[in-house]
Amino acid sequence: MIRSLNSFDLKDKRVLMRVDYNVPIENGVVADAYRIQCSIPTIKECLESGASVVLMSHLGRPNGKINENHSLISVGEFLSDFLEIPIKFSNDCISEDSINVTIGLHPGEVHLLENLRFHSGEEENDIEFSRLLSKHGQIYINDAFGTSHRSHASNVGVTDNFIHKGMGLLMKKEIQYLQNKFKNPKEPLVLLLGGAKVSGKIDIIEKFLIDANSILIGGGMTFTFLKAMGIDVGKSIIDEKMITTASRVIKKARQNRVKLVLPTDFVVADSIDNPSKIEIVSSDSVPSNMMGLDIGPETVKLYSKVLSKAGTILWNGPMGVFEKKDFENGTKEIAKFLSELKDENIITIVGGGDSASAIRKFSTIENITHVSTGGGASLELLSGKNLPAIEALGKL
Repeated sequence: MIRSLNSFDLKDKRVLMRVDYNVPIENGVVADAYRIQCSIPTIKECLESGASVVLMSHLGRPNGKINENHSLISVGEFLSDFLEIPIKFSNDCISEDSINVTIGLHPGEVHLLENLRFHSGEEENDIEFSRLLSKHGQIYINDAFGTSHRSHASNVGVTDNFIHKGMGLLMKKEIQYLQNKFKNPKEPLVLLLGGAKVSGKIDIIEKFLIDANSILIGGGMTFTFLKAMGIDVGKSIIDEKMITTASRVIKKARQNRVKLVLPTDFVVADSIDNPSKIEIVSSDSVPSNMMGLDIGPETVKLYSKVLSKAGTILWNGPMGVFEKKDFENGTKEIAKFLSELKDENIITIVGGGDSASAIRKFSTIENITHVSTGGGASLELLSGKNLPAIEALGKL
């Protein structure tokens, strides 16, 4: 059984907490603080209970090397302002100096360690790296749901060095909410799935080919499905290895009477970065020299109509290349539609990652029932997979 935060006596203890501060940094400033803000209740609970807190996280993919562009210094500055207390910062996570800072902490103090991935041992789940990390705490708390599908040192290996370990408030909320809402989802259950590759979404698609009423497909993976149907998609991205799988999904959806809905039109262009020509075309008329980069306006209307009649909605993955203004409209309109749904009886769940970023960029999360902090983690949990970091917390 996994212990919750409130089961520990935290007074005068050092809590080593895995958080997910993998947030965008622009010009040395945190550009999207949602994940940081979600960790605050657990941190405050520890501090108010008389503990000191040592925070560890990764940021980006520095590939085991020190890279100042992936430093957590900016995160520490934001955290200090948000908590309104000084934050001690160490420029390494396992150095003797950093461990001494931790040992010298007083109750109510916070110590942020530098990027875990500056060491290759983090992603390798190295035993010695895990042991050195464990020196920072007497109690281990994992509150990083967004990384719980990874088997790394800071969320799996390190747990072998702790008798007292458990999950934070955010982790508990994510697990309970996602599992409970999908045990007996309110129908109709509609999945809205986007992103570039079918391979990243195939497990969730196959899982819900049994339970869902409708599955709406957007993003780059649309073209693999169209290709499987024998439709020419021009220069659009195709997941070649998944064409056979896409064919199988189409057939199984038909057999199970699940509505697998594909876009009826696209925004196409001759280039992503410097397009000289942008058009809106029907889904079966993509020019041979152009690529689909967003769903079109008719598809937005179609998908909005289906979503408006849902009982439960799960959205994961953008509808197009929303980072580019020319191709953001599909994702933008879907995000706005979901956030402006007036029907309180519709449960809307956004599965983290780019979808959560889109909601915050184009609209507001206030009317969304639940916005997860984990894209890949939420998909794997809902697909019925065991998450390594959660399993590690239950090991004796």
